[in-house]
Amino acid sequence: MPSVAILESHKAHRSYFSEEHLMFRESIRKFLEKEAIPHFDTWEKEGIIPRSFWEKIGRSQFLCPWMDQKYGGFNLDFGFSIILGEELARVGAGLAGIGLHSEIVTPYIASYGTEEQKQKYLPACLTGEIITAVAMTEPSAGSDLAQIKTTAIKDGDDYIVNGQKTFISNGIHADLIVLACKTDPKANPAHKGISLLLIEDGTPGFSRGRKLEKVGMHSQDTAELIFEDVRVPASNLLGAEGKGFYYLMNKLQRERIFSTLRSQVMAEEMLNVTLAYVKERQVFGQPLSKFQNTQFTLAEIATQVQLGRTLLDEVIKNYMNGQDIVSEVSMAKWWISDMARKIAPMCMQLHGGYGFMEEYKIARMYRDIAANPIFAGSNEIMKVIIAKNMGL
Repeated sequence: MPSVAILESHKAHRSYFSEEHLMFRESIRKFLEKEAIPHFDTWEKEGIIPRSFWEKIGRSQFLCPWMDQKYGGFNLDFGFSIILGEELARVGAGLAGIGLHSEIVTPYIASYGTEEQKQKYLPACLTGEIITAVAMTEPSAGSDLAQIKTTAIKDGDDYIVNGQKTFISNGIHADLIVLACKTDPKANPAHKGISLLLIEDGTPGFSRGRKLEKVGMHSQDTAELIFEDVRVPASNLLGAEGKGFYYLMNKLQRERIFSTLRSQVMAEEMLNVTLAYVKERQVFGQPLSKFQNTQFTLAEIATQVQLGRTLLDEVIKNYMNGQDIVSEVSMAKWWISDMARKIAPMCMQLHGGYGFMEEYKIARMYRDIAANPIFAGSNEIMKVIIAKNMGL
């Protein structure tokens, strides 16, 4: 049960939610309590979320709450997407791929796709029949997207794609991939040669490499993708040729919000489970919570968690109001993910030896949080963006 302090930290956050938002939260929470939480440990051991769960969450109409009604959606505001992201994160970081599909990848198609592409893909993305991934990172190109080597060279009415991608979330399950590639490898500056292509599973020449084994987020499938003379119809170009870098940069702000949201929720959950544990754990004849060291440590953690929530709320509200949040979200992304990573070992320490046991949630969160300062652009890149916008 969340402490009074944590409930207070959510008060401003919940103030811009309507009754409809809160009803949606209650519905998705009940769904996850029934369909995800009892199975999550098994999924972590198996290293993947089963497609049957994707289909259940799709049939229950929780995916892509923002989608236009003409494609089967409800055209709901960004607040519903935030609630979906929060509730998925509270179950576990392994569900991040569902949020990625719903709130990061599918919006590329909705924003930049032709009407034919939207009609073809969006309804099935909504139901979970199509699972999506976005393929940007390569073995030699991460945060510096302009340096990607995967090419898509025009050949009549097709593109011929060659290259390799790595660290691709949903890479194993993906039926549809938004691929970042160079349609003009000689473009100067290099980023002007980047375009986005839609690659369907089963296209000849496209294959999956290894299912990557990670330190944490075990149930989030992550894979290498390989493209060997893959012939893709020019009609699969997403948006305009040469504009892919700009599309990616535009959507990265949304992705950074959700990456930050996941870090914040994980920080809140780490604090909550630790508060519950220290109140129950008896040491030298009294609860661990009665020791001054425990109280001081948790007071420091609670303060940082509160600061993170306040900063994130401001970013979300400004985004919903259509404001430029490039610097703000970069600040929030690096500070909150760094904060969450720093409090993880503090919370584990307060669990003592039990914190190192897999049956305790803190052990999983300790592993899972490690990657958050890397996602959606490393924290070092966030600082570069902030400094640049300061005129430095």
